Amino acid sequence: MSTIDEIWSLIRHANEVIEGVVHRTPLVHSTFFSKVSGNNVFLKLENLQKTGAFKVRGAYFKIYSELERCRKCGVVTASSGNHAQGVAYSASELGVASTIVMPETTPPYKINATKSYGAKVVLYGRIYDESYEKAIEISRETGAIFIHPFDDPYVIAGQGTIGIEIATSLKNVDYVLVPVGGGGLISGIAIAIKKILGSRAKVVAVEPKNASKLYQARIHGKPEPIPVAPSLADGVVTKSVGELTYKLMSEVVDDVVLVDEDSIARAMFLLMERVKLVAEGAGALPLAAILSGYLVGEGRNLVAVVSGGNADLTTIYRVILKGLSIERRIMKLSLLLEDVPGSLYRVLEVLARHRCNILEIRHERTGLEIPPGYALVELVFELPDGEISKTILEQIVSQMSKEVKVITK
Repeated sequence: MSTIDEIWSLIRHANEVIEGVVHRTPLVHSTFFSKVSGNNVFLKLENLQKTGAFKVRGAYFKIYSELERCRKCGVVTASSGNHAQGVAYSASELGVASTIVMPETTPPYKINATKSYGAKVVLYGRIYDESYEKAIEISRETGAIFIHPFDDPYVIAGQGTIGIEIATSLKNVDYVLVPVGGGGLISGIAIAIKKILGSRAKVVAVEPKNASKLYQARIHGKPEPIPVAPSLADGVVTKSVGELTYKLMSEVVDDVVLVDEDSIARAMFLLMERVKLVAEGAGALPLAAILSGYLVGEGRNLVAVVSGGNADLTTIYRVILKGLSIERRIMKLSLLLEDVPGSLYRVLEVLARHRCNILEIRHERTGLEIPPGYALVELVFELPDGEISKTILEQIVSQMSKEVKVITK
């Protein structure tokens, strides 16, 4: 079992190995998130890393550390996301053959991205666990070295180089907020932060409520598989953290924060609109915690690790719509109107007065819940200012009197 000191030694070695191989990603101050939270917020932009995520650091160092064996036997792993691309890219750079087992449900763009780095892709199983078992089988049959996505000291050490970069870029760090999937990223970062800056710098794990595996493990005193639900932060949806990573996190992680799906969507949306950055759901988790009020108004130096930017366009589209709704920039009204000339016109008059742009109108007259002589009207519209939504509702009800009933907002 690897100790903190052993992995710290590996992190320092990894920091030398990856020089000139991966990007030393920027640590930038965010005026917007600083104002929102009442802190000084800095973003560690691993979404700008090669392959679009931090995973390349650990994958490269792991393969490099066993390069002779890897070149002889090849490497294999299972992943439907960033780890797949990190292993494929690193193997290609080091002249190693790679096989990536991906679930049959993996979106084509992820498969194509992995293939573009020279990997052989095997589609197997409906879920990650089945792909994982297939990768282990391939490893046993061919001798290929299995590259674990998180529960490996060399992978952890590679990710820990991010901690060195943070600590050398910003001397006065109070909190580092890190997304948690299997725990490899935060284990490495936390070891580096504690070794360089000491215990005064706190490291905080952030998880979606839909996959609270570290939070539950801390309650039960050990990692155990838990039921999980789909999340925008799909990159961290695992049933359990690793055995090694749990041991390390128990020593160097100071707190765990859970965030809901609306907070994740809002963080992704505001990163795009206000910071001009695309982050995947997992990468937005630290900002979701900040937006949820964690450490609000404390005037501390917070570092949010934006771990990746590989969000597909359909997800981005949904997040934009959700974000516009959360920020009251788009509003949906369901109204029960008297089905007579002029009813809808008077509603639209109110919207026009406040410079609202109509996106969609739908009428329904045949539902059993709709009284005779009435129509259910659904309106979707843009607002120039979210603050006026309450005023709009009040004026619609006031102007229409008994002719309107607001069903949903």
